[in-house]
Amino acid sequence: MALKPFFAKVFANYTVKKINKTASEPHNVQDRVFKKLLKSAKDTAFGKDHNFASIKRYEDFKRQVPIRDYEALSPYIDRVIDGETNVLWKGKPVYLCKTSGTTSGVKYIPLTRESIPTHIKSTRNALLCYIAQTGKTSFLNGKMIFIQGSPELDHKQKIPVGRLSGITDHHVPIYLQKNKMPSYEINCIDDWEDKIAAITEETLKEDMTLIGGIPPWVQIYFDKLLEVTGKKHVKDIFPNFSLYVYGGVNFEPYRKSFKKTIGREIDSIETYPASEGFIAYQDKQNQPGLLLNIDAGIFYEFIPADEYFDDNPTRISLKDVVLGVNYAIILNTNAGLWGYSIGDTIKFISKEPYRLEVTGRVKHFTSAFGEHVIAEEVEKALARASAGSNAEVTDFTVAPQIAPPEGLPYHEWFIEFSKEPTDYDGFARALDQEMQKLNIYYKDLITGNILQPLLITTIKKDGIIGYMKSRGKLGGQNKLPRLSNNRLIADDLAQYCEAEQLI
Repeated sequence: MALKPFFAKVFANYTVKKINKTASEPHNVQDRVFKKLLKSAKDTAFGKDHNFASIKRYEDFKRQVPIRDYEALSPYIDRVIDGETNVLWKGKPVYLCKTSGTTSGVKYIPLTRESIPTHIKSTRNALLCYIAQTGKTSFLNGKMIFIQGSPELDHKQKIPVGRLSGITDHHVPIYLQKNKMPSYEINCIDDWEDKIAAITEETLKEDMTLIGGIPPWVQIYFDKLLEVTGKKHVKDIFPNFSLYVYGGVNFEPYRKSFKKTIGREIDSIETYPASEGFIAYQDKQNQPGLLLNIDAGIFYEFIPADEYFDDNPTRISLKDVVLGVNYAIILNTNAGLWGYSIGDTIKFISKEPYRLEVTGRVKHFTSAFGEHVIAEEVEKALARASAGSNAEVTDFTVAPQIAPPEGLPYHEWFIEFSKEPTDYDGFARALDQEMQKLNIYYKDLITGNILQPLLITTIKKDGIIGYMKSRGKLGGQNKLPRLSNNRLIADDLAQYCEAEQLI
């Protein structure tokens, strides 16, 4: 056995024992994190404004620290950007992570000396859990690539600024440096299409064993590989490719298409990284859900998603969560975010240990008729409908059609297929039936003749790429929202749709 795989197995088994021990005492761990965060930040501007020194327990914290989104916290963040020290966390952040906001345009999330290592360690731990459980280490012998943003950094008041994936690229462990691709020069290419072409050319003759990135963008890379080589499957180009790592998007709607493109089923690891903190990762190949990262400098809070927009919503810590309830997740972090709503929704599927599934976004839903359809439901419905047909999906989004020219209102599904269904009407019926199974309110609207069954509008090949490019969001961590409660995205997508393809 080669040295790297041998030591990887030893280290993986050691690390997993530590992870399991931590996961076995979640409330004690979270209590320690809570106290450490307050102690570290009590002398900051935020800590003084909210009297951290007087907080003795979680109930005190809830009274003194309100829930905030980026816009509400931005007065403090603006002070950080202007160069002030000891604002949200002691000293200055070592980076500002630039990310796109849902409502606020560009956001700048602080990253500190304490928070940066958790991003690197969490990715490492996900891979070590995989090794410990499966015993598979062959991917360590080849090249690894993460389709990601540029590592080039700007500066604000001498603080480096960049995308999360680009920042973490500067912290790849030395023992992986020789395996990592693409080269720095190619990773810095700004134009996404030029970058994919260059990555394809650079990796073509390499022994790629691990590939990571958001599913739709990795699919673009795969398609380019097949176009350039004339090969039928990715496995014919990279015969040792055995592990796919992803996060940010549910993989299930893409799984069928990936398997066809690759030419075989391969293992995958799901992660849940965010600019605000690395929240969870898949620790088991044979169990659903992601292990909550309870000892990563984050104290978690939760609000039932159906109360999120209430004036006085229920606000709880980890010990009070209920399985199966859809929660908005709130973070308090060693990067200086306090009562911070990242806009994601999750539900717990296990408490021993705490494992979760990402269900959507608090502002990305369809509820024009009171149905409150969430991302988890549309993703599951499409995956199930696709599994029962020959259809393969590239990407999709859903919007309500409240006032059609004729007939009842409906949900309009904009779908780009890599392989179109042979029976469109049958596919739409199956999709609608799955939606009715997953959302009782939607079913009531259909059976009560308030809505007609969903309709599908087919997007042209590469239409979503065209749309994302027109919005300046092509590549990197940018994703097409699964759901809208209005027609803004739908109307912009119209020019990328097939004529007369409303099914």
